[in-house]
Amino acid sequence: MGSVKDLEIVKKPTENAMGVGRFHFSDRYSVFDWGEMPDNIDGKGAALCMMGAYCFERLEEKGIKTHYRGLVSTDDKVVAFDELKQPTSIMEFNLVNVYKPKAYKENGKLVYDYSFFTTALRNYLIPLEIIYRNGLPEGSSIFKRLEQGTITLQELGLDHNPKPGEKLAKPIFDVSTKLEESDRYLTWKEAKRIAGLTDGKVAAVREVLLRANNVISEIAAVAQLENEDGKIELAFDSERKLMIVDIVGTLDECRFTYKGLHVSKEVARQFYRKTEWYSDVENAKKTAEKQGIKDWKRICKSQPPRLDPQLRMIISEMYMAAANELTRHRLFDVSRFVEVIKKYRGYVS
Repeated sequence: MGSVKDLEIVKKPTENAMGVGRFHFSDRYSVFDWGEMPDNIDGKGAALCMMGAYCFERLEEKGIKTHYRGLVSTDDKVVAFDELKQPTSIMEFNLVNVYKPKAYKENGKLVYDYSFFTTALRNYLIPLEIIYRNGLPEGSSIFKRLEQGTITLQELGLDHNPKPGEKLAKPIFDVSTKLEESDRYLTWKEAKRIAGLTDGKVAAVREVLLRANNVISEIAAVAQLENEDGKIELAFDSERKLMIVDIVGTLDECRFTYKGLHVSKEVARQFYRKTEWYSDVENAKKTAEKQGIKDWKRICKSQPPRLDPQLRMIISEMYMAAANELTRHRLFDVSRFVEVIKKYRGYVS
Protein backbone atom coordinates (compact mmCIF):
# COMPACT_ATOMS: atom_id res chain seq x y z
CA MET A 1 0.00 0.00 0.00
CA GLY A 2 1.26 3.46 -0.90
CA SER A 3 0.17 6.77 0.61
CA VAL A 4 -2.36 7.45 -2.17
CA LYS A 5 -2.57 4.28 -4.25
CA ASP A 6 -2.34 0.54 -3.68
CA LEU A 7 -0.32 -1.90 -5.77
CA GLU A 8 -1.71 -5.23 -6.93
CA ILE A 9 0.90 -7.60 -8.34
CA VAL A 10 -0.69 -9.62 -11.15
CA LYS A 11 2.61 -11.16 -12.27
CA LYS A 12 5.90 -10.70 -10.42
CA PRO A 13 8.87 -9.27 -12.33
CA THR A 14 12.03 -11.35 -12.47
CA GLU A 15 15.61 -10.13 -12.62
CA ASN A 16 15.42 -9.76 -16.41
CA ALA A 17 11.71 -9.76 -17.31
CA MET A 18 8.95 -7.31 -16.47
CA GLY A 19 5.83 -8.42 -14.64
CA VAL A 20 2.34 -6.94 -14.57
CA GLY A 21 0.92 -4.69 -11.89
CA ARG A 22 -2.22 -2.71 -11.21
CA PHE A 23 -2.58 0.58 -9.38
CA HIS A 24 -5.75 0.99 -7.34
CA PHE A 25 -6.03 4.75 -6.91
CA SER A 26 -7.60 5.77 -3.60
CA ASP A 27 -9.16 8.98 -2.34
CA ARG A 28 -6.30 9.34 0.16
CA TYR A 29 -3.84 12.22 -0.09
CA SER A 30 -0.41 13.00 1.28
CA VAL A 31 1.58 16.21 1.84
CA PHE A 32 5.15 16.89 3.04
CA ASP A 33 6.14 13.18 2.92
CA TRP A 34 3.75 12.41 5.80
CA GLY A 35 1.86 9.59 4.13
CA GLU A 36 -1.86 9.03 4.58
CA MET A 37 -3.62 12.10 5.99
CA PRO A 38 -6.61 11.97 8.37
CA ASP A 39 -9.40 12.38 5.80
CA ASN A 40 -10.18 11.52 2.17
CA ILE A 41 -10.95 13.61 -0.91
CA ASP A 42 -13.99 12.18 -2.69
CA GLY A 43 -13.43 11.28 -6.36
CA LYS A 44 -9.72 12.01 -6.25
CA GLY A 45 -8.57 8.44 -6.98
CA ALA A 46 -10.63 7.98 -10.15
CA ALA A 47 -9.76 11.52 -11.31
CA LEU A 48 -6.02 10.82 -10.96
CA CYS A 49 -6.35 7.49 -12.73
CA MET A 50 -8.20 8.99 -15.71
CA MET A 51 -5.88 12.01 -16.03
CA GLY A 52 -2.82 9.77 -15.84
CA ALA A 53 -4.13 7.30 -18.43
CA TYR A 54 -5.00 10.11 -20.83
CA CYS A 55 -1.47 11.56 -20.49
CA PHE A 56 0.20 8.16 -20.91
CA GLU A 57 -1.70 7.58 -24.15
CA ARG A 58 -0.70 11.02 -25.47
CA LEU A 59 2.95 10.32 -24.57
CA GLU A 60 2.82 6.96 -26.36
CA GLU A 61 1.41 8.70 -29.45
CA LYS A 62 4.53 10.89 -29.44
CA GLY A 63 6.77 7.82 -29.35
CA ILE A 64 7.67 8.17 -25.66
CA LYS A 65 7.88 4.74 -24.00
CA THR A 66 5.84 4.23 -20.81
CA HIS A 67 4.88 1.29 -18.60
CA TYR A 68 1.14 1.86 -19.22
CA ARG A 69 -0.94 -1.09 -20.44
CA GLY A 70 -4.48 0.27 -20.07
CA LEU A 71 -7.41 0.92 -17.77
CA VAL A 72 -9.35 -1.84 -16.01
CA SER A 73 -13.09 -1.74 -16.71
CA THR A 74 -15.88 -2.90 -14.40
CA ASP A 75 -15.84 -6.32 -16.14
CA ASP A 76 -12.09 -6.65 -15.48
CA LYS A 77 -11.03 -6.02 -19.08
CA VAL A 78 -7.96 -3.91 -19.90
CA VAL A 79 -9.04 -1.17 -22.31
CA ALA A 80 -7.86 2.12 -23.77
CA PHE A 81 -9.13 5.45 -22.40
CA ASP A 82 -11.69 5.98 -25.19
CA GLU A 83 -13.06 2.43 -24.80
CA LEU A 84 -14.02 2.94 -21.18
CA LYS A 85 -17.73 3.53 -20.55
CA GLN A 86 -17.37 5.01 -17.06
CA PRO A 87 -14.47 6.26 -14.92
CA THR A 88 -12.27 3.71 -13.18
CA SER A 89 -9.67 3.94 -10.44
CA ILE A 90 -7.65 0.92 -11.64
CA MET A 91 -4.76 1.09 -14.11
CA GLU A 92 -2.64 -1.81 -15.40
CA PHE A 93 1.04 -1.45 -16.23
CA ASN A 94 4.29 -3.32 -16.85
CA LEU A 95 5.97 -3.90 -13.50
CA VAL A 96 9.72 -3.64 -12.81
CA ASN A 97 11.74 -4.39 -9.68
CA VAL A 98 12.06 -1.79 -6.94
CA TYR A 99 15.37 -2.00 -5.09
CA LYS A 100 15.62 0.22 -2.02
CA PRO A 101 18.99 1.62 -0.91
CA LYS A 102 20.15 0.43 2.50
CA ALA A 103 20.14 3.04 5.26
CA TYR A 104 22.81 3.18 7.94
CA LYS A 105 24.40 5.67 10.33
CA GLU A 106 27.75 7.27 9.64
CA ASN A 107 29.23 9.89 11.98
CA GLY A 108 25.82 10.27 13.61
CA LYS A 109 24.04 10.93 10.30
CA LEU A 110 21.74 8.76 8.24
CA VAL A 111 23.24 7.82 4.87
CA TYR A 112 22.12 5.48 2.10
CA ASP A 113 24.09 2.79 0.27
CA TYR A 114 23.35 2.86 -3.47
CA SER A 115 26.21 0.59 -4.52
CA PHE A 116 23.72 -2.03 -5.75
CA PHE A 117 22.74 0.29 -8.63
CA THR A 118 25.25 -0.26 -11.44
CA THR A 119 25.36 0.41 -15.16
CA ALA A 120 24.75 -3.33 -15.75
CA LEU A 121 21.50 -3.46 -13.76
CA ARG A 122 18.26 -3.69 -15.73
CA ASN A 123 14.51 -4.03 -15.23
CA TYR A 124 14.35 -1.67 -12.23
CA LEU A 125 12.90 1.61 -10.99
CA ILE A 126 15.49 4.38 -11.18
CA PRO A 127 15.60 5.70 -7.58
CA LEU A 128 15.12 9.34 -8.59
CA GLU A 129 12.35 11.87 -9.04
CA ILE A 130 13.02 13.82 -12.24
CA ILE A 131 11.64 17.34 -12.07
CA TYR A 132 11.01 20.09 -14.62
CA ARG A 133 10.30 23.71 -13.77
CA ASN A 134 8.76 26.06 -16.34
CA GLY A 135 7.94 28.73 -13.79
CA LEU A 136 8.48 29.53 -10.13
CA PRO A 137 5.06 29.98 -8.53
CA GLU A 138 4.59 30.85 -4.88
CA GLY A 139 5.37 27.72 -2.85
CA SER A 140 8.12 26.50 -5.18
CA SER A 141 10.91 24.82 -3.20
CA ILE A 142 13.45 26.84 -5.21
CA PHE A 143 12.89 29.92 -3.03
CA LYS A 144 13.47 27.99 0.19
CA ARG A 145 16.61 26.34 -1.21
CA LEU A 146 18.03 29.67 -2.38
CA GLU A 147 17.36 31.18 1.05
CA GLN A 148 19.04 28.23 2.79
CA GLY A 149 21.98 28.31 0.39
CA THR A 150 21.52 24.69 -0.71
CA ILE A 151 21.38 25.75 -4.36
CA THR A 152 22.89 28.68 -6.27
CA LEU A 153 21.63 30.92 -9.06
CA GLN A 154 24.46 29.57 -11.23
CA GLU A 155 23.30 25.97 -10.68
CA LEU A 156 19.80 27.04 -11.71
CA GLY A 157 21.09 28.85 -14.79
CA LEU A 158 19.65 32.16 -13.54
CA ASP A 159 21.35 35.55 -13.60
CA HIS A 160 19.03 37.20 -11.03
CA ASN A 161 17.07 36.43 -7.88
CA PRO A 162 13.68 35.12 -9.06
CA LYS A 163 10.34 36.32 -7.73
CA PRO A 164 7.24 34.21 -7.02
CA GLY A 165 5.16 33.88 -10.17
CA GLU A 166 8.13 34.29 -12.52
CA LYS A 167 8.06 32.40 -15.83
CA LEU A 168 11.38 30.92 -16.95
CA ALA A 169 12.92 31.55 -20.37
CA LYS A 170 13.86 27.86 -20.49
CA PRO A 171 12.97 24.99 -18.15
CA ILE A 172 15.09 24.13 -15.13
CA PHE A 173 15.71 20.38 -14.79
CA ASP A 174 15.98 19.25 -11.20
CA VAL A 175 16.43 15.86 -9.53
CA SER A 176 15.86 14.37 -6.09
CA THR A 177 15.93 11.01 -4.33
CA LYS A 178 12.85 8.82 -4.56
CA LEU A 179 13.28 5.94 -2.09
CA GLU A 180 14.61 7.65 1.04
CA GLU A 181 12.52 8.60 4.09
CA SER A 182 12.40 12.22 2.87
CA ASP A 183 13.10 13.43 -0.65
CA ARG A 184 16.58 14.98 -0.94
CA TYR A 185 17.64 17.22 -3.81
CA LEU A 186 20.74 16.16 -5.72
CA THR A 187 23.13 17.51 -8.31
CA TRP A 188 22.97 15.68 -11.64
CA LYS A 189 26.46 14.36 -10.91
CA GLU A 190 25.22 12.80 -7.65
CA ALA A 191 22.11 11.45 -9.40
CA LYS A 192 24.27 9.77 -12.04
CA ARG A 193 26.44 8.14 -9.35
CA ILE A 194 23.71 6.76 -7.11
CA ALA A 195 21.31 5.54 -9.83
CA GLY A 196 23.74 3.54 -11.97
CA LEU A 197 23.64 5.92 -14.94
CA THR A 198 26.18 6.67 -17.66
CA ASP A 199 26.67 10.14 -19.16
CA GLY A 200 24.66 8.97 -22.15
CA LYS A 201 21.78 7.79 -19.98
CA VAL A 202 21.75 11.07 -18.05
CA ALA A 203 21.40 12.89 -21.37
CA ALA A 204 18.61 10.48 -22.37
CA VAL A 205 16.81 11.07 -19.05
CA ARG A 206 16.89 14.84 -19.64
CA GLU A 207 15.62 14.35 -23.19
CA VAL A 208 12.67 12.24 -22.00
CA LEU A 209 11.92 14.86 -19.35
CA LEU A 210 11.89 17.65 -21.92
CA ARG A 211 9.57 15.74 -24.25
CA ALA A 212 7.21 14.75 -21.41
CA ASN A 213 7.14 18.35 -20.20
CA ASN A 214 6.12 19.53 -23.68
CA VAL A 215 3.30 16.97 -23.98
CA ILE A 216 1.92 17.74 -20.51
CA SER A 217 2.13 21.49 -21.19
CA GLU A 218 0.13 21.04 -24.41
CA ILE A 219 -2.57 19.05 -22.58
CA ALA A 220 -2.71 21.65 -19.79
CA ALA A 221 -2.98 24.54 -22.27
CA VAL A 222 -6.26 23.12 -23.61
CA ALA A 223 -7.71 23.65 -20.12
CA GLN A 224 -6.08 27.13 -19.94
CA LEU A 225 -3.72 25.82 -17.27
CA GLU A 226 -0.06 26.74 -16.90
CA ASN A 227 2.20 23.74 -16.33
CA GLU A 228 4.47 25.43 -13.77
CA ASP A 229 6.41 22.37 -12.67
CA GLY A 230 6.06 18.64 -12.32
CA LYS A 231 7.83 15.33 -11.95
CA ILE A 232 8.22 12.06 -13.75
CA GLU A 233 9.65 8.74 -12.64
CA LEU A 234 11.65 6.48 -14.90
CA ALA A 235 12.64 2.83 -15.06
CA PHE A 236 14.84 0.65 -17.21
CA ASP A 237 13.01 -2.20 -18.91
CA SER A 238 14.51 -5.65 -19.44
CA GLU A 239 16.65 -4.28 -22.31
CA ARG A 240 17.75 -1.27 -20.23
CA LYS A 241 15.61 1.09 -22.28
CA LEU A 242 14.10 4.08 -20.47
CA MET A 243 10.38 4.26 -19.89
CA ILE A 244 8.15 6.60 -17.90
CA VAL A 245 6.51 4.87 -14.94
CA ASP A 246 4.23 5.53 -11.97
CA ILE A 247 1.78 8.29 -13.04
CA VAL A 248 2.13 11.60 -14.91
CA GLY A 249 0.22 14.76 -15.76
CA THR A 250 -2.09 14.84 -12.73
CA LEU A 251 -2.82 17.41 -10.04
CA ASP A 252 -0.54 15.42 -7.69
CA GLU A 253 2.44 15.18 -10.04
CA CYS A 254 2.18 18.67 -11.55
CA ARG A 255 1.81 22.15 -10.16
CA PHE A 256 -0.76 23.74 -12.47
CA THR A 257 -2.03 27.30 -12.16
CA TYR A 258 -5.08 29.03 -13.62
CA LYS A 259 -4.58 32.79 -13.97
CA GLY A 260 -2.16 32.70 -11.04
CA LEU A 261 -4.31 30.44 -8.83
CA HIS A 262 -3.03 27.00 -7.82
CA VAL A 263 -4.90 24.00 -9.26
CA SER A 264 -3.01 21.06 -7.77
CA LYS A 265 -2.06 19.36 -4.52
CA GLU A 266 -0.51 22.72 -3.65
CA VAL A 267 -4.01 23.82 -2.52
CA ALA A 268 -3.84 21.33 0.37
CA ARG A 269 -0.20 22.20 1.05
CA GLN A 270 -1.09 25.88 1.43
CA PHE A 271 -3.76 25.02 4.00
CA TYR A 272 -1.35 22.93 6.05
CA ARG A 273 1.51 25.43 5.90
CA LYS A 274 -0.58 27.67 8.19
CA THR A 275 -0.91 24.97 10.87
CA GLU A 276 1.25 24.25 13.91
CA TRP A 277 1.62 20.69 12.60
CA TYR A 278 3.62 21.96 9.60
CA SER A 279 6.13 23.66 11.93
CA ASP A 280 6.42 20.41 13.89
CA VAL A 281 7.06 18.48 10.66
CA GLU A 282 9.85 20.87 9.62
CA ASN A 283 11.46 20.68 13.07
CA ALA A 284 11.21 16.88 13.15
CA LYS A 285 12.89 16.58 9.75
CA LYS A 286 15.75 18.88 10.82
CA THR A 287 16.25 16.97 14.08
CA ALA A 288 16.16 13.62 12.29
CA GLU A 289 18.79 14.78 9.79
CA LYS A 290 21.11 16.03 12.55
CA GLN A 291 20.74 12.92 14.71
CA GLY A 292 20.62 10.31 11.95
CA ILE A 293 17.06 9.21 12.78
CA LYS A 294 15.40 7.29 9.96
CA ASP A 295 11.74 7.70 10.96
CA TRP A 296 11.33 11.46 11.45
CA LYS A 297 7.54 11.06 11.87
CA ARG A 298 8.16 9.21 15.13
CA ILE A 299 9.58 12.38 16.69
CA CYS A 300 7.03 14.81 15.25
CA LYS A 301 5.24 16.51 18.17
CA SER A 302 1.78 16.54 16.62
CA GLN A 303 -0.55 14.82 14.18
CA PRO A 304 -2.00 16.54 11.10
CA PRO A 305 -5.44 18.13 11.52
CA ARG A 306 -8.28 17.43 9.13
CA LEU A 307 -8.86 19.70 6.15
CA ASP A 308 -11.49 22.39 6.53
CA PRO A 309 -14.71 20.64 5.29
CA GLN A 310 -15.52 23.42 2.81
CA LEU A 311 -12.03 23.32 1.35
CA ARG A 312 -12.11 19.51 1.18
CA MET A 313 -15.28 19.69 -0.92
CA ILE A 314 -13.74 22.31 -3.22
CA ILE A 315 -10.59 20.20 -3.69
CA SER A 316 -12.75 17.17 -4.49
CA GLU A 317 -14.60 19.11 -7.19
CA MET A 318 -11.31 20.57 -8.44
CA TYR A 319 -9.80 17.12 -9.10
CA MET A 320 -12.88 15.84 -10.92
CA ALA A 321 -13.52 19.04 -12.89
CA ALA A 322 -9.83 19.22 -13.90
CA ALA A 323 -10.03 15.60 -15.13
CA ASN A 324 -13.02 16.56 -17.28
CA GLU A 325 -11.20 19.60 -18.65
CA LEU A 326 -7.77 18.07 -19.24
CA THR A 327 -9.12 14.98 -21.00
CA ARG A 328 -11.87 16.84 -22.88
CA HIS A 329 -14.34 14.20 -21.69
CA ARG A 330 -17.18 14.68 -19.20
CA LEU A 331 -16.12 11.87 -16.89
CA PHE A 332 -17.55 13.22 -13.63
CA ASP A 333 -20.85 14.91 -12.83
CA VAL A 334 -19.49 18.07 -11.21
CA SER A 335 -19.60 21.81 -11.83
CA ARG A 336 -17.67 23.23 -14.76
CA PHE A 337 -14.01 23.83 -14.08
CA VAL A 338 -14.34 27.64 -14.18
CA GLU A 339 -17.16 27.46 -11.61
CA VAL A 340 -15.02 25.37 -9.24
CA ILE A 341 -12.18 27.88 -9.63
CA LYS A 342 -14.62 30.66 -8.78
CA LYS A 343 -15.59 28.81 -5.57
CA TYR A 344 -11.96 28.39 -4.60
CA ARG A 345 -11.16 32.03 -5.35
CA GLY A 346 -14.03 33.01 -3.06
CA TYR A 347 -12.74 30.68 -0.34
CA VAL A 348 -9.22 32.11 -0.30
CA SER A 349 -10.18 35.78 -0.70
